Amino acid sequence: MATGSWEVSAVLQFRFAAHSDVGLVRDNNEDAGFAGPYLLCVADGVGGAAAGEIASATTSYVVSARALAHPGVDPVRLLTAATHEAHDQLVAGVAADPRRVGMATTLTAILTNGVETALAQVGDSRAYRLRDGALTQLSHDQTMVQAMVDAGRITLEQAAASPYKHIVLQAVDGEHTPEPDVMLLDLQPGDRLLLCSDGLSDVLSPAAIQMLLGLASRSLATERLVRAALDSGSRDNVTVVVADVVDAPAVTGNGQVFGAGHDLGNVVDPAAVRPLRSA
Repeated sequence: MATGSWEVSAVLQFRFAAHSDVGLVRDNNEDAGFAGPYLLCVADGVGGAAAGEIASATTSYVVSARALAHPGVDPVRLLTAATHEAHDQLVAGVAADPRRVGMATTLTAILTNGVETALAQVGDSRAYRLRDGALTQLSHDQTMVQAMVDAGRITLEQAAASPYKHIVLQAVDGEHTPEPDVMLLDLQPGDRLLLCSDGLSDVLSPAAIQMLLGLASRSLATERLVRAALDSGSRDNVTVVVADVVDAPAVTGNGQVFGAGHDLGNVVDPAAVRPLRSA
C-alpha cells in the first residue's frame, strides 16, 4: 500500500502496540485491524454470520489503504468515504461467492491528519481514552440494548446481562450502506487510547480496563488486557490496540496489520482498492 509524508515538522500521531488472540473457544480469528502512526482501527466479524473474517479483513484493509494513500486529508471525510467503499467491496464479495451472504463486521477507527483527529464507529467495538488516570469511553455502542439504555427503558446493569446485547443496529456488510457515527476528537499529547473488540469489553469492567491501560509500557498493557479478558472467560476473539498520543516529527505512515488481516486471501479484492479522488 502507498505511504505518504508530511510537510510540517511536528504533528499529532500515535505510538502503539497491538495484539489479536483467537481466544479459548473459537476455531478462527474473525477480528482484524491495523495500527500505525496516524490510524488505529479494529473490525470484528459479526458472530454467527458467514465469512466474518472476510468482512473484517476487507474493511480494515480498505480503511488502512485509504489512510496510507491520502495523508493529510480531512479525517472525517476519509473515514466516511472508506467505510462506504468497504461496503462496496463486501457487495462485490457476496456477488463473487454467494456463500458469503450475510457477512458483516463492526468498525472502530481513529484517524489523525496531524492536526485534526476523528473517530468512526459502526457496531460495538469500542474506543477509550485514558487521560490523567481517568478513563472515558469515546465510542457509543450501536446495539439494541444501548438504544434501550439511551431511551431509559433499561439500566446499564440490565444491558450487561441481556441476551440481546450483541445485536448490532449497524454493521459494514454487503446489503445496507452503513452510516458511521463520525466525530472529531479532542486529543492531546499524553493521552492513551484503547481500541478493542467486544471479546475484551464484554468481560472486563471499566475499573479493570482503567487499571491495566495505565501500565507504563504499551506492550505490557496490551498483553495484560488480552490475558485478563481470557482469564475472565471471554468466549470470543480478543483484539486490543493501545496507543499513546504524541506530538513529534512526522514519520512515514506505515503500520502493523493483525488478526484476519494478516492473510490477504481474506480481502475480497486488494487490487480494486484504488486512490479516492473524492476523499
